[in-house]
Amino acid sequence: MEATRIIAIRHGETAWNVDTRIQGHLDIPLNDTGLWQAQQVGQALAGEPVAAVYTSDLQRARVTAQAVADSTGAPLVLEPGLRERSFGQLQGRTFAEIETQLPEEARRWRQRDPHFEPEGGESLIVFRERITRITDQLVQRHPGELVVLVAHGGVLDVLYRAATGQELQAPRTWKITNAAINRLLWTESGLTLVGWADTQHLDNASRDEAHS
Repeated sequence: MEATRIIAIRHGETAWNVDTRIQGHLDIPLNDTGLWQAQQVGQALAGEPVAAVYTSDLQRARVTAQAVADSTGAPLVLEPGLRERSFGQLQGRTFAEIETQLPEEARRWRQRDPHFEPEGGESLIVFRERITRITDQLVQRHPGELVVLVAHGGVLDVLYRAATGQELQAPRTWKITNAAINRLLWTESGLTLVGWADTQHLDNASRDEAHS
């Protein structure tokens, strides 16, 4: 089977990103900055031969993906399997609140315990299995083509670790920036990293000019 090229994108910024509040499966909208970022990444990919844009069905990803679909003319497909990790009872709380209110859960989360399952949520092991399975299913539909996956920080973390052979418990030393462009290659033997955290379309653009 021919290789499939992947552009993976984390959704634009939300108010809860700014507040360091856990979103998980809660459906939080983009803020003004996030809407601008979505437009910028859409424009940056306008010349790419995208076969399909697959997105988490949560609106912060869906609105970001719509900008890419609009600029490339590629079909937009909602895929709930690309949702962020479910954090159960931790959802809606800030990092500081979790540290104060649920210290044992905070410790296990901080240590990246792969078996830690927040009440009502997913463990890292279960989450990784979901993301790798759905990614394989989606990209196998597009041998020799380019697809865009629009999802969440945790999803991109799983993809990066899969492409670089990093264990779930390894400390994260790479950036997962809102609306950055990340490129991977999928073959039957797995994922390979091509390029990561490209933010030129965000760094070189003026918000004032974009809105004039």
